Amino acid sequence: MIVQDVCNAIDALAPPSLAYSWDRCGLHVGEPDAEVRGVLVALTVTREAFVAARRARAQLIVSHHPLIWEPLKQLRTDDPHTRLCLDIAASGIACYAAHTNLDVVPGGVNTAIADRLKLCAQSPLLSVPQAAQVKLVTFVPDSHLASVREAVCAAGAGVIGDYRYCSFSAAGIGTFLPDENSDPYLGRKHVINEENERRFEVIVTKARLSRVLEALHASHPYDEVAYDIAVLDNLDPSIGLGVQGNLERPMTLGNFAKYVRRALGARHVRVVGSNDTRVHTIGVIGGSGAGEIARIPHSVDVLVTGDVRYHDALAAQDRGLAIIDAGHAAAEKWVVPALAEHLRLHCKKLRVSTYVEPELFRAITE
Repeated sequence: MIVQDVCNAIDALAPPSLAYSWDRCGLHVGEPDAEVRGVLVALTVTREAFVAARRARAQLIVSHHPLIWEPLKQLRTDDPHTRLCLDIAASGIACYAAHTNLDVVPGGVNTAIADRLKLCAQSPLLSVPQAAQVKLVTFVPDSHLASVREAVCAAGAGVIGDYRYCSFSAAGIGTFLPDENSDPYLGRKHVINEENERRFEVIVTKARLSRVLEALHASHPYDEVAYDIAVLDNLDPSIGLGVQGNLERPMTLGNFAKYVRRALGARHVRVVGSNDTRVHTIGVIGGSGAGEIARIPHSVDVLVTGDVRYHDALAAQDRGLAIIDAGHAAAEKWVVPALAEHLRLHCKKLRVSTYVEPELFRAITE
């Protein structure tokens, strides 16, 4: 197994094309073709995570937070972060990050948090432009309809809500005139041929389109594959920033804050709102989600997030939205075991270990 194989397994869950344009996800250090036998999954590539990777004999670190955010302008070893990057490169360990693409997909960061909180009826909290969809239409002989459908749907097309392999086909007549340079699967050269074909169409998230087109070309029998791509207004309902869901039973905000602290293993939480307020519908945005307060649906009683600033807290209070600030890492760290399990499932020959960093902040109460 090579580094690129592991990257592909992560990309299947969280395609890099779903990341925000300002993000820095992807392979930051290392060679895609380098052999990998062990991988360490961590939230952030710290010096301690690097030490843990060496101790685990890992050739790859997979993280949520990118190793390199701002471009390195100098390679000075008296700068701690630059020194870390150089040490990692010198060790031969590769680093790959799945960041905001892992924030917006089902099964990503926010699903991991919502699962820890045991939220029911989970769905995306906020829409994102990366959820734009297209309709892919192609024309295929009857003999290959099933194999083409299998290939493109396995690559991510044809998903509508909880249903997969959603497609439509209709019979028709295709015409073509092959020239001397062609290699027709059906028909004869220099003659206008008419063949029974199926118009086959599926919906696919635009971010997954390139992968689906690769599958189409690999499975289609024609040397020249005819297809159309139509841009749609509707968004993929499974993709969005954050998760919303319901508690099994309503509880007071004060009790829910204690529940969040225990469920996420946080040393402390900060709360905006009255302890006596009854809450039932919960919104979750891992990391720094307070900048989205204005977009939170009014049906949400409380937002669980991190890094809440004073003026964001005031804005939430003014609109009657309760906030629980569990810290940036305390909530997001739960994606580490989830991502490790994904790799164990899809890279069975890989030795997968995890590193969970200690909480950075501590509360002084006396």
